[in-house]
Amino acid sequence: MPDLLPLLGSALILGLLGGGHCLGMCGGLMGALTLAIPPEQRGRRLRLLLAYNLGRILSYACAGLLLGLAGWAVASSPAALGLRVVAALLLIAMGLYLAGWWSGLTRIETLGRGLWRHIQPVASRLLPVSSMPRALLLGALWGWLPCGLVYSTLLWAASQGNAGYSAALMLAFGVGTWPVLLATGLAAERVNRLLKRRGVRVAGGVLVMLFGAWTLPGPHQHWLMGH
Repeated sequence: MPDLLPLLGSALILGLLGGGHCLGMCGGLMGALTLAIPPEQRGRRLRLLLAYNLGRILSYACAGLLLGLAGWAVASSPAALGLRVVAALLLIAMGLYLAGWWSGLTRIETLGRGLWRHIQPVASRLLPVSSMPRALLLGALWGWLPCGLVYSTLLWAASQGNAGYSAALMLAFGVGTWPVLLATGLAAERVNRLLKRRGVRVAGGVLVMLFGAWTLPGPHQHWLMGH
């Protein structure tokens, strides 16, 4: 069983690097949450944003647990190797997307649109958000929005062959996405401009691709573990 601490660090970094993608997927909602609260109530605004993001990452952890159970079920079978290869290829595709070199990964987001069609009307009825429980529930529902970044990380987490690890890794990944989305909700324009820079996007994409290449089964992993 792999050591959990380095994996948690990797999941956290994946969330941070994917912040630009999260900005595109959830940035509009974060802005709507912010605009619905008067500027003089900044403390309340921050509490609602925190509650929304807590609900979102808890839904990631729930998805990690569910898919992690499937990964645990096949951990000792040849299917486990196939799951790890698919997870690695999706991470590489995510890196290409983040760098702006290829957007084919967005096609897999269609897999979750059937479920999202049932969830979206319920989530929409929670707007405008007027209380922390509503913000928490909205975040929990919004966490099931079809997202290639989440799907890629989810398969990687499930490929560890341990449901508890998978849930913990998705929780860490969600925490990694917090800084960008909280900054967006609090109108931190400087962070937004930084993430839109070409050099930052390419660097983040290349790092995710390298992580995907490292995830692929092969002798390179034994060499890295030895060092």
